[in-house]
Amino acid sequence: MIEKKQITNLENAIVVGLIYKEQTEPMVNEYLDELEFLAETAGVHVVKRFTQKLPHPDSKIFVGKGKLEEIKQYSLLKGNISLLIFDDELTGSQIQNIEKELGITTIDRSDLILDIFASRAKTAQAKTQVELAQYQYILPRLKGMWKHLERQGGGVGTRGPGETEIETDRRIVKEKISLLRKRLSEIDRQAFTQRKDRGEFIRVALVGYTNVGKSTLMNVLSKSDVFAENKLFATLDTTTRKVVFEQTPFLLSDTVGFIRKLPHHLVESFKSTLDEVREADVLLHVVDMSHPQYEEQLQVVNKTLAELGAAEKPTITIFNKMDRYQEQAFDKWLADDVKTEIMNELKQRWQTETKGNCVFVSATERINLDGLRQTILNAVREMYRARYPYKAEFFF
Repeated sequence: MIEKKQITNLENAIVVGLIYKEQTEPMVNEYLDELEFLAETAGVHVVKRFTQKLPHPDSKIFVGKGKLEEIKQYSLLKGNISLLIFDDELTGSQIQNIEKELGITTIDRSDLILDIFASRAKTAQAKTQVELAQYQYILPRLKGMWKHLERQGGGVGTRGPGETEIETDRRIVKEKISLLRKRLSEIDRQAFTQRKDRGEFIRVALVGYTNVGKSTLMNVLSKSDVFAENKLFATLDTTTRKVVFEQTPFLLSDTVGFIRKLPHHLVESFKSTLDEVREADVLLHVVDMSHPQYEEQLQVVNKTLAELGAAEKPTITIFNKMDRYQEQAFDKWLADDVKTEIMNELKQRWQTETKGNCVFVSATERINLDGLRQTILNAVREMYRARYPYKAEFFF
């Protein structure tokens, strides 16, 4: 059977990005910043990044021959590079050709994300979802990732036996995918039954880009202890808590963070987890205001919500980490009245763009949390009035 590549801690890596089509140089550098953060989350140390401008990726080695030679010479000079990470998806043959030329394990962004998900999965549902996504990723790349002939050594004179074993591997992977889908379907049915058993409570779901502070807000709002960490994809499993604001109960769920270039097969595998988003009555879209690309992250989440069919749901946009934003944006010598004017203009802009459905907070510094609670309470009560009018008199 084929070997699944494993990322181990303390590996030194090179990251590679390609500037082509609509991907400008600033965008690619931002993507590589995120790729380095992903690598750090996986326990990998990035020592160098390479970029190249091409009309389109090379079909054989993704980058140009000159750039691949440059990467090779750097890795030989450095001497301790064990991993090469590309920001875009590679085909099996591209992986095979690059590894043959450089002698370095080569993966792409999808493979890296899958590795992080595999290390973070705790429940049976998450583990099954990740395993399914891994096999879906491997299937079209089997030939490039296949290691049987290399392990046999001595050189096998004909391709026939190798091709036969590749087909055997392909059939085994397809059977494994089918088995995992059945298992996941059973878990999904159990999860659906559990959601139905929650009764007629309004459901509120936290959504947003990964590492924007959703889990921290979950802890603050529900007074629970959900795992929160300054790493990407700290939360994989959906956590749901019953919350009561001024005698009005509702269910609050924390969901997996979104990210740009999220592998399609990963979204496919995590559909059941994302059902919490689809079935929510109100969405709390958390945005990290201190991130230099927060507007792009906001758009990525909105696009993903549209793909999930959840774009039209009542949504409150929560601009989080406002304390950090002001530290980064304002010079310490700036007059207070100028700071106030700039902040008012910023808030007015987003009030207009969200049609008044936004709040500015800091979860860690407990800034404007009362305002956030009141905004959520108003939305939940409005939903109760519309959906369960006979219950409204008991809650407010």
